[in-house]
Amino acid sequence: MFTLGLDLGSSSIKASVLEVESGKCVGSATFPGHEMEIMTPESGQAEQHPETWWVFTRRAIDKAIKAGRISGKKITAIGIAYQMHGLVAVDKTLEPVRPAIIWCDSRAVETGNRLFRNAGEEKCLSRLLNSPANFTFSKLVWVKEHEPEVFKKIHRIMLPGDFIAMKLTGEVKTTASGLSEGIMWDFRDNKPAEFLFEAGDIDRSLVADIVPAFGEQGYLLKTIADELGLQAGIPVTYRAGDQPNNAFSLNVLSPGEIAATAGTSGVVYGVTNKENYDPQQRVNTFAHVNHTSENPHYGVLLCINGTGISNSWIRKISGADGFEQMNQRASTIAPGSDGLIFIPFGNGAERMLGNRNPGAAFFNIDLNLHGRAHLYRAVQEGIACAFRYGMEILQQGGITRKVIRAGNANMFLSGLFCQTLATISGAEIQLYDTDGALGAARGAALGAGFYQNPRHCFSTMKMLKVFQPQIELKNQLDEVFDKWNIHLKKILT
Repeated sequence: MFTLGLDLGSSSIKASVLEVESGKCVGSATFPGHEMEIMTPESGQAEQHPETWWVFTRRAIDKAIKAGRISGKKITAIGIAYQMHGLVAVDKTLEPVRPAIIWCDSRAVETGNRLFRNAGEEKCLSRLLNSPANFTFSKLVWVKEHEPEVFKKIHRIMLPGDFIAMKLTGEVKTTASGLSEGIMWDFRDNKPAEFLFEAGDIDRSLVADIVPAFGEQGYLLKTIADELGLQAGIPVTYRAGDQPNNAFSLNVLSPGEIAATAGTSGVVYGVTNKENYDPQQRVNTFAHVNHTSENPHYGVLLCINGTGISNSWIRKISGADGFEQMNQRASTIAPGSDGLIFIPFGNGAERMLGNRNPGAAFFNIDLNLHGRAHLYRAVQEGIACAFRYGMEILQQGGITRKVIRAGNANMFLSGLFCQTLATISGAEIQLYDTDGALGAARGAALGAGFYQNPRHCFSTMKMLKVFQPQIELKNQLDEVFDKWNIHLKKILT
């Protein structure tokens, strides 16, 4: 028995095929082989074409099935993970009316601030556990106000993963977890936030019907099944935003557990059963994949936009052959990068900095000393410093950082980064043999009832590596963080 997991990122689409009995990934593929284009019509804006996602999704599915050397007819359920906070709007024919406004787009910051005031700041924080800020609902209001002719065409709005599910099943559905990540979920009333829709003058009917995160959410259309070589009628049984899904994929489901990612953006995601919020909105609280009103589980998310994209940027401009070469060269430089400091922002407004975008910057460059290897190490250290900065905010809300679980992917493939992060944060870093697409495939199996419970679901998942803080380097890296923090404060004032 096999399930298919899809992970819709902003850089690429990944598909993985899970053998349910063994818990092994038998085939996976990423498409395209380069980073997907992010369009920037104006500074601070970021868009992608939803139909491009769909084209690349089909290619990734085909490649994953071929890599697994199985018949697509053996796949019995589908799970979907997706980039969070995006806005996809379709007309009555279910065609997109404009490109998707994706997560790192910052055009709606002021719109969200106005909604926060108009809807009532205390009401938003106590019932949404967030301000509307620059999330999906604010982006929708921005379209209404700045593109009225486009807005008139909108029949339904959805999140990126809802769009892929719609293309597979023909049905427009969403989840409570998804609506909470778009800041459209009222935790007090356990339904879409009517008061916020009224404040934004948005018709509530634009929101899709709600299905559980786990369970049958629609069935594969015959035309799509025939094209992909799958069995018509198999169910989509799981969907979640990329960070709740990453936490799920690492079996981070209980209060006190923490997951991290370091892809294009970096995220620390902790689970709690306490209904809490950050008054400054530097971190955000959403409904976790296993949240119910009777048994609440909240995911507290810290996002750092300029993480993997910083490492990718330095690779491109330096002409490095690849990340492995960069890691090898960086390892030849002593911790502290001989005084070179890197601030890893510049990829849109940073929520943990109060929705400011100070840009990325190097400090203390010595033209007679620093070379490319210094740049590579300073970038990784700067990203680790940004993680620690954010973790200290999470700690103020009661989420400590004793153990952090991560998939063996993206920047966590760098032993140098893992060791630096462990030492500079003081947390044990555990790496597991999983990723977002495989997590979505596990979610599909759990949602279809092929696993009895989460414990059964993750019984075969293996921990690959552990990085403990290096006590002998702690003082040195603490000094790096202190200098990093000083430079950050300078550019924020």
